Amino acid sequence: MAYKQDTICVQGGYRPKSGESRIPPISQSTTYFYDSTQGMADLFDLKADGYFYSRLANPTVAAFEGKVTALEGGVAGVGCSSGMAATTLAAFTVCGAGDNIVSSSAIYGGTFNLFAVTLPKLGIETRFFDPDAPAEEIEKLIDGNTRLIFTETVANPSIKILDFEKIAAIAKKYGVLFAVDNTLATPVLCRPFEWGANLIIHSSTKYLDGHAAALGGMIVDGGNFNFKGNPRYASFNEPDESYHGLVYADLPTAQFATKCRAQMMRDIGAMMSPQNAFLSWLGCDTLALRMERHSSNAKKVAAYLSKHPKIDWVWHASLPENKYHALAEKYLPHGQGGMLSFGIKGDVAQAAKFMEALKLITQETHVADVRSCVLHPASTTHRQLTKEELAAAGVPENLVRLSVGIENPEDIIADLEQALANI
Repeated sequence: MAYKQDTICVQGGYRPKSGESRIPPISQSTTYFYDSTQGMADLFDLKADGYFYSRLANPTVAAFEGKVTALEGGVAGVGCSSGMAATTLAAFTVCGAGDNIVSSSAIYGGTFNLFAVTLPKLGIETRFFDPDAPAEEIEKLIDGNTRLIFTETVANPSIKILDFEKIAAIAKKYGVLFAVDNTLATPVLCRPFEWGANLIIHSSTKYLDGHAAALGGMIVDGGNFNFKGNPRYASFNEPDESYHGLVYADLPTAQFATKCRAQMMRDIGAMMSPQNAFLSWLGCDTLALRMERHSSNAKKVAAYLSKHPKIDWVWHASLPENKYHALAEKYLPHGQGGMLSFGIKGDVAQAAKFMEALKLITQETHVADVRSCVLHPASTTHRQLTKEELAAAGVPENLVRLSVGIENPEDIIADLEQALANI
């Protein structure tokens, strides 16, 4: 039976047997006992399902992987220690020295730095495109060494909405894996696999956990990409001698997730902890309820700020005049999330004065939990970018990023009002 998203939030990922714990227990163990030598050998050869070392798989992490995979409509998930770890492992699964990634420039600052600074040191190039650019301009960046097209559903912090069908058509035309960071939308508001994506990344630290309690990341394999015989993905079609000649493209399902776990997670070890997986699993119970409130609160706050004389501009796709309103109506019809950005009239000092005057809303390096918070990206998360790169990423120097929580919207707006009165 196919359940709706709010039911999956509560019931997905774990089904106890008679007499077992109703919610997944925390398997705080590094290793697991087996009384059969062959049984353990089959695990190491990927011939059987199970657990032998928590650097690769853990029962509590598996429950969380199952819940997020079910919510996204994928075939397998890989729980990682953070969202950045998830993005890094995803890139390494398909890219090596000499390969390139074609990425939207409107992405989280940490991801931009990974792609623009760190991966080039390993011989992996990234070519950035404006997500609003016409398809033919984006296509010019793709060549025979392109292994991944990377985007965000709702860009952080420019709040641009991705045109899925445009990017999916390009990826399909060239036979390139299409990855989407769905952190700010969550599968409650948008399911990228339904719009042509092949791989989904989450910083589960954000809305999935929802309470600023647990670091984590997730890779979800859509199982909808054909690696078999694709010349771009030789590593999927050649025998992996570290697994006795296993050919990942020959697996019946979860080819990407299996290779990612068997090779990248095995060698790098950026696994989610059982405790964080447990907290994130619990957080997902209320994800549908929270996203409804985050979205409605942000819509009210955006409408208020858009009329304030001390505000230069507001970016939230709920606003009818917003450039991405039509795309949001198409891809996120049930809400556009709790993230918005706005510009304070004046300079950086004015933005700082405003944020320091807030009382309810806190200034912190975080987004997407139940509490409202603000940040000045140009001097924090995106401070490593040049002015030109800031412009390309859609981050003006007067931009304030506001993550709208689930408090009473009148209290949120009152706090904004009193802080704006200080500038």
